[in-house]
Amino acid sequence: MAKTLGFILVATALITFGGSWGLEDCFQEEERLRAQVRLLETRVKQQQVKIAQLLHEKEIQFLDKGEENSIIDLGSKRQYADCSEIFNGGYQRSGFYKIKPLQSPVELSVYCDMSDGGGWTVIQRRADGSENFNRGWDDYENGFGNFVRKNGEYWLGNKHLHLLTTQGDYTLKIDLEDFEKNSRYAQYKSFKVGDEKNLYVLNIGEYSGTAGDSLSGNFHPEMQWWASHQRMKFSTWDRDNDNYKGNCAEEDQSGWWFNRCHSANLNGVYYKGPYTAETDNGVVWYTWHGWWYSLKSVVMKIRPNDFIPNIV
Repeated sequence: MAKTLGFILVATALITFGGSWGLEDCFQEEERLRAQVRLLETRVKQQQVKIAQLLHEKEIQFLDKGEENSIIDLGSKRQYADCSEIFNGGYQRSGFYKIKPLQSPVELSVYCDMSDGGGWTVIQRRADGSENFNRGWDDYENGFGNFVRKNGEYWLGNKHLHLLTTQGDYTLKIDLEDFEKNSRYAQYKSFKVGDEKNLYVLNIGEYSGTAGDSLSGNFHPEMQWWASHQRMKFSTWDRDNDNYKGNCAEEDQSGWWFNRCHSANLNGVYYKGPYTAETDNGVVWYTWHGWWYSLKSVVMKIRPNDFIPNIV
């Protein structure tokens, strides 16, 4: 009887404590698995961020079905720093080409305007309001829009503007058109965009043209202190670098070289001509149509100051 009772007690103890040890092992294993899941989730997020960065770096640009969607093949291994080199290399048809600025780690798809004397690298285009220009710092830094359709709207990217304009002295030409089929232009020598450290600051030189000098604010001395874009840092809704007590980019719904706030805003909201809004947030060139008229089309394009076309 004593032996039987002892056996029962031992068996009970084994079941009780063995079960306890089993549960403890189970809890430990569960916690280990949870830690592994958290680690995997972190790695997945890191990979997603890396993939997004690579997509930006490689400038993955989506095609519009049924539209022009081909990059003109240069047929050689030579790399061209801008569209002026492509023009003088014998390719004188306007269209999309691949360029690689001297210090750029990647090739870029850009529209080369081979009319108007040839060799113009288009850095911005507004045509129909199809693209959203109310974007954050990263998008304006890396570039966005349609880089494969002839009239596709895009911003080339501030980091690319910096690399392009530091490899020489460039002229900026801005072609403007209104909804009444009138055209004007503004041209600036010595166009440069600073680097990321200097917040992509704008520098422009001497003006010429028919649209008036909205970028430097020279049209009125008393307005220049708040309207000039000369030496202004770039601002977006999430990176406020203007001189205004508020946030110009947020109020005017675009990224631009704002002061307090602007006399030109070519990345503004796409209205069709005269408009009303809480702020003057249209596609504005003040010296032509004032603050309350939004332009139909804009092309910002650059070319070396000393460009001489090689026409055979």
